[in-house]
Amino acid sequence: MKRPAHLTQGRYAPPVPRRTLDVTSADGARLYAEVHGPEGAPTVVLSHGWTCSTAFWAPVVRDLADTHQVVVYDQRGHGRSPAGPPAGHSTRALADDLVAVLEQTLAPGERAVIGGHSMGGMTIMAAAERPELRARAAAALLCSTGSADLASEARVFPLPTPGGRRHAHRLLLGSRAPLGPVSPPAKWALRYATMGAGASAEQIEACARIVHACPSGVRARWGHMLYELQLTCGVSRLEVPTAVLVGTADRLTPVVHARRLASVLPQCAGLTELPGLGHMTPIEDPDAVAGCLRDLVRDHLATAPAPRGGRPARQKKEKTA
Repeated sequence: MKRPAHLTQGRYAPPVPRRTLDVTSADGARLYAEVHGPEGAPTVVLSHGWTCSTAFWAPVVRDLADTHQVVVYDQRGHGRSPAGPPAGHSTRALADDLVAVLEQTLAPGERAVIGGHSMGGMTIMAAAERPELRARAAAALLCSTGSADLASEARVFPLPTPGGRRHAHRLLLGSRAPLGPVSPPAKWALRYATMGAGASAEQIEACARIVHACPSGVRARWGHMLYELQLTCGVSRLEVPTAVLVGTADRLTPVVHARRLASVLPQCAGLTELPGLGHMTPIEDPDAVAGCLRDLVRDHLATAPAPRGGRPARQKKEKTA
């Protein structure tokens, strides 16, 4: 029997939203979106990464939604958002979609803290110069992401030369091979490529179900965009307070990307490095990710209520001027 595309019980199972809606982007693409948490509370908008869906944010949403309104949406072709034409797989489309979500889920004049993981962080960078983003974003979190040179910097295939790594990762990013069922070998491969050695069986299962549910054609088309990615200018023009977070064992967007982002952001609000964690930080350490978002809300949006009790986040913070 086919497994659901996400866990259905426990911390990593998506909570029931307060409401759902369809968002229409600039080119007519339809995006599925959810709103969680109390109406009128400080708002956080979250954008997921390549091959993921709204379900990827489940533990972070659970952490925040008692005291924050949280908006999540499926990137086009992912989750419950239909795939667009091949030309719609671009950084411009990512920016269009984020702007549409902000304009159609926030109240007139409302601002939010915006968080993006991996391709979701690239979405924020792509929209950096949009007036709608500047009007709506009080602050941002770039989580486990990069702005350029992804294929040559990645360490899934730890080849000795940038050229060799670039070629190997181009094949990985552009592959249309079906991932098949969520089997023990498949989970081992996913953990190796995307997670730290300390990831739990439940965390690996949660990620595997989400990633395996992404259609292979969608995965390949967005993978080609990632291979060609060049958003360094966008980072330098992201003129809102922006925090950066990364796992030190991230093979897809290694820590060098996070440090580079922190060095060029106009208003870096701090760099958080999570020892031993991989690329899937919102699932590997949702407390740390939610904590960064809470801090941004507190410092740049509104006075948020005190966080709920829970285990302390594993963080090493370095403030970058």
